[in-house]
Amino acid sequence: MFARTFSGVLVGVDAHLVEVEADTSLGLPQFHIVGLPDTSVQEARERVRSAIKNSGFDFPYNKRLTINLAPADIRKEGSFYDLSIAVGLLAATEQLDTRNLDEFILVGELALEGTVREVSGVLPIALMARREGKKLVIPKANANEVSFVEGVTAYPVTNLTETVAFLRGDIEIPPIPFQPIPQDDLLNYDLDFSDVKGQEHAKRALEVAAAGQHNVILVGPPGSGKTMLAKRLPTILPPLSLEEALETTKIYSVAGLLSHNSPIILQRPFRSPHHTISTAGLAGGGTVPRPGEISLAHNGVLFLDEFPEFRRDSLEVLRQPLEEGYVSISRAKLTITYPARFTLVAAMNPCPCGYFGDATRTCTCTPMQIHKYLAKISGPLLDRIDIHIEVPRLPQEKLLQETQGESSAKIRERVMRAREIQAKRFAGTNIYFNAHMNSKQIREFCPLSSDVKDILRSAISRLDLSARAYDRIIKVARTIADLEGSENIEVHHIGEAIQYRSLDRKFW
Repeated sequence: MFARTFSGVLVGVDAHLVEVEADTSLGLPQFHIVGLPDTSVQEARERVRSAIKNSGFDFPYNKRLTINLAPADIRKEGSFYDLSIAVGLLAATEQLDTRNLDEFILVGELALEGTVREVSGVLPIALMARREGKKLVIPKANANEVSFVEGVTAYPVTNLTETVAFLRGDIEIPPIPFQPIPQDDLLNYDLDFSDVKGQEHAKRALEVAAAGQHNVILVGPPGSGKTMLAKRLPTILPPLSLEEALETTKIYSVAGLLSHNSPIILQRPFRSPHHTISTAGLAGGGTVPRPGEISLAHNGVLFLDEFPEFRRDSLEVLRQPLEEGYVSISRAKLTITYPARFTLVAAMNPCPCGYFGDATRTCTCTPMQIHKYLAKISGPLLDRIDIHIEVPRLPQEKLLQETQGESSAKIRERVMRAREIQAKRFAGTNIYFNAHMNSKQIREFCPLSSDVKDILRSAISRLDLSARAYDRIIKVARTIADLEGSENIEVHHIGEAIQYRSLDRKFW
């Protein structure tokens, strides 16, 4: 006999509908799963067989069993097909009515005694179920993850026996109620910019970066506050919108990084991988590629401390995401694209010992050592970083002062006003921030007066800037003007933007 149930397959951070076809027929007793399954799906045969038997149902040991996962050209991996396969076999052996099975998408891993265990990637499947107009049956442990998706009907189950009784209509399971995102938690940060003493120039640069989503590199000696500044950048970013929160949570759901205490990402991510990270760890990878750090930082901040100490090939994979906002990972059988629109904050010392150019301590490095250290960062990568900031060590009187600086809340208000201006400017386009403008949009939204052009012409000659650096100076100037509420880019706007490229000449 034949029966059909539904499940889902993850391709990147999106889910697609999978038909789980179960067929029982006469022949040699065998149990086959086809449809491009990986090892974990093939192992479902043992889990399903034991779960059906230990839940009190009859397993057809004397028949030929075939499970087909369609479409067969997409690789299936993971353990969340167990529940759908088991229900399909029970329906095919007439232990369960098949009439209403088409209404449900079934997801869950089965334990040998029949318990339905939690799985990763339920949030994208919930969004797919809403799109397909189907109900969802999921492990009870994943209930909180789905509760933030409005418009989907999801039923939590604890074991196979309960699932079958629910599908038969013998018991009722209340659907998971919709839970709005708690607004109080969106801006509940432990850190604040008021903690940072001095470094007004660096704080202003990070404000500009936050307003226009520009990338930043901080250069300074050890202990100057580079990491302290970087960790506080998320506190001046606007709160995540519902769309951004779900998009970010999808990535963490696929990566299996959601916890029971925080089933949805409420604050902008701050990812700070160690400099020994591999290329696959940074960009994503594996036989079936999983999200890397640059995707986990989507809609947030990626902080790379000790920037020159990262492997050269790892740093070079940043080029595409910094330009395009996504990363494509190609394998022999598939290509997966993960979103990666983040603000890069890189921090580094000016030399191996850390004190080149320091006013109080003498550098012990040779010119060749300094050159080799700085050469670890390629010119094309440096060109993609809009703002270059020198962070000197604080003088003693600054460290001892008790007055606090401006709070993150005040800075965030200015950032949000600047972003509102950009939202109106780019309405109807596929971009949201000044940093993402292409050449055509720069000409349209960034007209320059003759005085501004003269200053730019002088800067290009003096700093030997590339065409990409020229465009990025104009984008930064546009953001500075937005922070002031100015419709036009004035001379002092372009002058400040040029200051943020001064390290091109000083160090490189």
